[in-house]
Amino acid sequence: MSGAEAIMWAVERDPALRSDFCNLTVVERPPTEARIRQTLERAVAAVPRLGQKVVGAPLKLAPPEFTDATDLDLDAHLHRITLDPPGDERALLDLCAARADLPLDRNRPLWEFLIVDGLAGGRAALFQKVHHAITDGVGALRLSLAFVDLTAEGSERPPAPPRPAERHRPAPVDAAARGLGAVRHALGGTARALTHPLAIPGRAGDATRLVGSLQRQVLVTDRAHSDVLTERSLHRRFETRRLSLPALRAAAKRLGGSVNDAYVTGLAGALGRYHLRNGSDVEALRLAMPVNMREHGGRTTGNAFAPTRVLVPIRPTDDPEALFRIVHDRLEVAKHETALAAAEGLATVMSGLPTPVLVSLTRSQTRTIDFAASNLRGSPVPLYLAGERILANYPFGPRTGTPMNLTVLGYCDDLYLGCNLDPAAVTDPDAFMADLDDSFADLLGTA
Repeated sequence: MSGAEAIMWAVERDPALRSDFCNLTVVERPPTEARIRQTLERAVAAVPRLGQKVVGAPLKLAPPEFTDATDLDLDAHLHRITLDPPGDERALLDLCAARADLPLDRNRPLWEFLIVDGLAGGRAALFQKVHHAITDGVGALRLSLAFVDLTAEGSERPPAPPRPAERHRPAPVDAAARGLGAVRHALGGTARALTHPLAIPGRAGDATRLVGSLQRQVLVTDRAHSDVLTERSLHRRFETRRLSLPALRAAAKRLGGSVNDAYVTGLAGALGRYHLRNGSDVEALRLAMPVNMREHGGRTTGNAFAPTRVLVPIRPTDDPEALFRIVHDRLEVAKHETALAAAEGLATVMSGLPTPVLVSLTRSQTRTIDFAASNLRGSPVPLYLAGERILANYPFGPRTGTPMNLTVLGYCDDLYLGCNLDPAAVTDPDAFMADLDDSFADLLGTA
């Protein structure tokens, strides 16, 4: 595991810090059991981590590692359930939220696949849950290529190479050497970032700038800004929306920014409305958003992201153009934070801390975040899963102690928004979703 993956794995001692993420795929018709198993077998053969479990090093002398699970049993990862009539969307989302509440079995490969039959109109759904230690959002999209096809018939693919035999747990001496080597490498990289910031590719600055960036991104001390989204629980409420990608792109182009700028502006406007609805005069919230750190063309399916935090305005709610300009400027600054280049090195060093210390540090940092969001680019063409055409794809990112995670995934000409809400924080989810609709309607109206 990388340092960041090891931290995500360790801090799950606190259930509120679980980092598995989910995806809800709606297809035209229920797939056959045989076709689903064939698809899963193909994916496990193509993506090694789907057939691996986590093994910890003795005495925590090195980060945990993935090792092949010789006892892999698909029946332990594949489940099927039928909704009671009428099989509406609310019943489907509540079922998925309940399944997401359940932790993955840490003694098996870290994923689960649920087939849901009985949806209205003869449709079916496939609910996937994957641990964040396996991959991030961008990596998950690349991982999903092993599951999907361009036609209902599928395509012939070359057989995957044979998987190596299961590796044994490393001996204490080997683990210690591996751990020391990782720490030495991380310390070296972090030291270079601190003492030679001009050498960081694409990130000019000086040591003072880097220290300030670390304070904004890694060592935040003030609490979250919202006086409305204050409570926390372990429960989930899932909500979904579909947005027009061409319309959002047109609005972004007219306003002089990106689709991501428009997306975050829509979220900010909704949060501004919701806070006004609840009598709050808060004007800005802290957003946590992952930044893809892969080099252009990088094809890794593992984790390769750096977390960034940025204060975004949630007002004026009645002037989406003004709100867009401020959001655009704030996101531009955040993308060039020098701390991003040092994130993995710092994570590697921190991953060696005792687990209770990691849990405490992570919990304290999640309390500084008001909401999390992510924007993923999906397929521009129709896809098929287990022989059935995909109608919709809703991603649900991990909350990890925050009030909400709002993740959007592009598919064909639409953006599919999955909202993972903490019902203790968002006490009126229907009102929040109405505010979300109004915010994006006003923003798209600018085009």
